[in-house]
Amino acid sequence: MDQDYIRYQDTGFFSSFICDYLDEKQTLSPFYNRYPKIENFKAQIEEKSLSVNAQSRFVLVECLKKQYKATESSALTLMNIDSLSKENTFTVTTGHQLNIFTGPLYFLYKIISVINLTKTLKHKYPNYNFVPIYWMATEDHDFDEINFFNFKGKKIQWNREAKGAVGGLSTEGLETVYNLFSKEIGGSKNASYIKKLFECTYLKNNNLTDATRYLINELFKDYGLVIIDAAQKELKQLFVPFIEDELLNQSSFKAVSKTNKSVSELPENYNIQVNPREINLFYLRGNLRERIVLEEGIYKVLNTKISFSKTDILKEISIHPERFSPNVIMRPLYQEVILPNLCYIGGGGELAYWLQLRDYFNRLSVTFPMLLLRNSVLIQSENQFKKLKNLGISNKDIFLKRDTLINKKVREISNIDIDFSVQKEHLKQQFEELYKMANQTEKSFVGAVKAQEVKQLKGLSKLEKRLLKAQKRKLSDEVLRITELQNQLFPNQGLQERNANFSEFYLEYGDTLILKLIGQLQPLKMEFLILNF
Repeated sequence: MDQDYIRYQDTGFFSSFICDYLDEKQTLSPFYNRYPKIENFKAQIEEKSLSVNAQSRFVLVECLKKQYKATESSALTLMNIDSLSKENTFTVTTGHQLNIFTGPLYFLYKIISVINLTKTLKHKYPNYNFVPIYWMATEDHDFDEINFFNFKGKKIQWNREAKGAVGGLSTEGLETVYNLFSKEIGGSKNASYIKKLFECTYLKNNNLTDATRYLINELFKDYGLVIIDAAQKELKQLFVPFIEDELLNQSSFKAVSKTNKSVSELPENYNIQVNPREINLFYLRGNLRERIVLEEGIYKVLNTKISFSKTDILKEISIHPERFSPNVIMRPLYQEVILPNLCYIGGGGELAYWLQLRDYFNRLSVTFPMLLLRNSVLIQSENQFKKLKNLGISNKDIFLKRDTLINKKVREISNIDIDFSVQKEHLKQQFEELYKMANQTEKSFVGAVKAQEVKQLKGLSKLEKRLLKAQKRKLSDEVLRITELQNQLFPNQGLQERNANFSEFYLEYGDTLILKLIGQLQPLKMEFLILNF
């Protein structure tokens, strides 16, 4: 069997908020526009068509052409860029930080989910064009979140001081990372390719934006992926009315606060993913990216001496819109304003905060996109698959917490019955007779019977645990094999895709890795894929 599936709800790794969204729970319906089913895209296309104009398409295409000028891309990608000028072309988008060498493995799954959904949409709606978009988070400033990746359990890290938006960071210092990484991966044919890819990405590009564009283009250009850096003056000009609204009216704070209150009042006790600030914009200039706050009628840039009157800041927006950078609350709005987008594909945490934004979009009359959970994958080698089969561990079992899995398997393979449920039930029946006798005497005797029942049931539970512990010692070889296998598939007891880097698997499988993922990932299936190589 090449692949198997497990419901996200059964993995134990996804929040109740996301699981309920996947179940289309009625209480969450006010927080999204349309659920991502193939038949719902027609109405989404029709709605989005009403808000996309020819001028914004022209600006988008011109900016993308400039960005791709120095990039050797595929004919399909260039064709997709040109098609964005047409009124029957729409996008499917995912976004991510500029992690070194893609960061965690799920980075690939996000992009492949986008690519595959555009193929599915084209098949269903042949009169329209669908372009897969990767949005580079070039204006993000959380360097500590992107300056490393894991390779076979080791952390490969870029150590340097960093300020401001990460997209402009010089790649100086990544040669040291390259040298360290090269020693780790050996000298095979696939290792040579990985080294060359890293070298061309980071040692031949001067900043992190250009390096990331090169890397992702190399991996996915054959599939028509379009990579966008939205930190462009021309694109920000399209967003000026919304920047002005944010500074003058604080619309995002009002709308999202109202939504968060609604979420907090739901009986399910969902966690709020993000809380809005009164102004959800940063001021961006050189190595500076700091929050804008309004104090006594003056707009101030935190941790600086920069300040503006209302008149001055409106003038600054008009002349330099590129200096205003949306935070996590406003970035989705910016994306939907400048792209003819139908659907955003993201992880569970991303979708949770997107679900807080619908009222904000409605307030500003911007079409809210469909929200789709990205594909998740557990990659198993042929050897790991055989070991799981020999140990009698199902794909559902392997997702169990370690102690739960071991206890379950020890009970199954033990030559004695470790389950004392029968004995406990028999004990309860005996005490039923004692209760009948006690009820015919005084009440204090009933309490004594109850205390004795609790004591004896606890005693049986203790004996059960001791027997299980003893059997674990007796079956220590099996326990060790189970533990080692689960550790391989779930590093640090977390999902493989959130820990490992793609290079670890490319080293093993080469070009087959992406080819097989492209062939197997089905975005609208919305189940966790277990994929055997």
